[in-house]
Amino acid sequence: MHTNYYFLRQLAPALTAQLRGYRVASCFSQEKDELVIGLLNDKGREFWLKAQLGAAFPALALPETFQRARQNSVDLLPELLGLTVAEVVAWPHDRVLQLTFAEHGATLAFKLYGPRPNAIFRPAAGAPAQLFHQRYAADAELTPADTSAAPPPLSATGKLPPALADLPARYLREQRGYDPAPLETKQRLAQELLTELESPAHYYLIQFDGRTRLSLLPLGDVLQTLPGNDPIGALRRFVPLALGHRALETERRQLRQLLERRADEAATSAQMARQRLHALAHEAGYRHRADLIMAHLHEIKPGAAQLEVIDFYTNEPVVIKLKPLEKPQRTAENLYRKAKNQQIEERQLSERIARRETEALQNLELLEELDTQPTLHELRGLRAWRKQHGLDPSAAPAKAGTELPFKVFEDRGFTILVGRNAANNDLLTQKYAHKDDLWLHAKDVTGSHVVIRHRAGQPVPEPVIEHAAQLAGWYSRRQHDSLCPVTVTPKKFVRKPKGALPGQVVVERERVVLVVPANPFENVP
Repeated sequence: MHTNYYFLRQLAPALTAQLRGYRVASCFSQEKDELVIGLLNDKGREFWLKAQLGAAFPALALPETFQRARQNSVDLLPELLGLTVAEVVAWPHDRVLQLTFAEHGATLAFKLYGPRPNAIFRPAAGAPAQLFHQRYAADAELTPADTSAAPPPLSATGKLPPALADLPARYLREQRGYDPAPLETKQRLAQELLTELESPAHYYLIQFDGRTRLSLLPLGDVLQTLPGNDPIGALRRFVPLALGHRALETERRQLRQLLERRADEAATSAQMARQRLHALAHEAGYRHRADLIMAHLHEIKPGAAQLEVIDFYTNEPVVIKLKPLEKPQRTAENLYRKAKNQQIEERQLSERIARRETEALQNLELLEELDTQPTLHELRGLRAWRKQHGLDPSAAPAKAGTELPFKVFEDRGFTILVGRNAANNDLLTQKYAHKDDLWLHAKDVTGSHVVIRHRAGQPVPEPVIEHAAQLAGWYSRRQHDSLCPVTVTPKKFVRKPKGALPGQVVVERERVVLVVPANPFENVP
């Protein structure tokens, strides 16, 4: 109710008694949706009024002291400077508080409507309005309602007027039995409530529906009870408390989202690694096939496309595909290399499963701790706990290279990503690659997409491009060519035509480098 008419009508005369004769010494903003006004009296005494005009929490704060920042501070409303406060009034049955000045009938109105707060300054009576939020152009025509046309506290149908909405209406319904009462009783209850609101005995700082509120009525969980003759003091107690609670809930919500996201990502990564490990376990063994080729090397005719033999492990017939243009020894050599890489990948997958499952469990435990530890319901304790566990709601957790679904290589501080298949190439190029990354592909043949991650302000060295081009040749149909032409271009010149198959793209601009296909990185699959 800090913006409700019944509180503002208490606040206005208190501010008039406090500020009459004060002149405006400064008017500026140093944060978004903030208007700060500094006032001085003849004795040099300061009074600060800070209007928070954001849609989420419009409020008038009255800090006892205020230090203006040296940077990011902008002077506003220059015609307001030097004006002397004559009176502060609350517009009848509205959420507007207005400062009236002694000079030229100038006014400054604070419209405290929940979704559309604003400050409206008129340097003279009848002068065009100057708006803090220019997007609310209709506010320039806003005027006080006619007091004689103020609505009664209760309509003939028993419907409560807007001025008794929110907390007063909830108070009537939940503590005074308003809804089931006959119309005559409703009118009496509403009139009694109106009298209580016009002369409150106390102000209450309450927790209600998960929010910290300033109320003229005891509702919800009462945090503090303040005297009803000091609205300025009540506002000074309420705004910092409400902002602290809002910051606490915002940070708790961010932390919860962060922990839930990390737990979900870790569990998903572990599941994907487990599926990949299962697939590897059921693939035909590369070493097994290589052993069969080498054992029957003398039976393979030049240019043969396959080898039909009896598997000496299972005593069953088996067919092994061969490359007619490749020597069987080279085929077996490649299979032995793949077998070695497969063992490395299986070991890495097992380690990843254990690591990511542990991370998922740790984040779930932190989520439970966040909801059960009493000290985490205070902002200072929450921030200390966040720092202790290395949690930062404003920064997304960095993804380790080993967690990416591509082959990953590091060269001179640059990350090189290599697609694993056609669908994986699409994922790399269309989802992961940034427009300034370098994109490489073996020219005119099928093969893996290769991306060199862009680093701001650092051009990619030629040796890194050469190594990435060698990878593009190695993971393509040109793997065994003596030289391979490779397309190199910024990713922004690569597009996928509508209806194209997975992995198919069109390159609009390119340069071509010639390299020997190879994997220049040892012990990396």
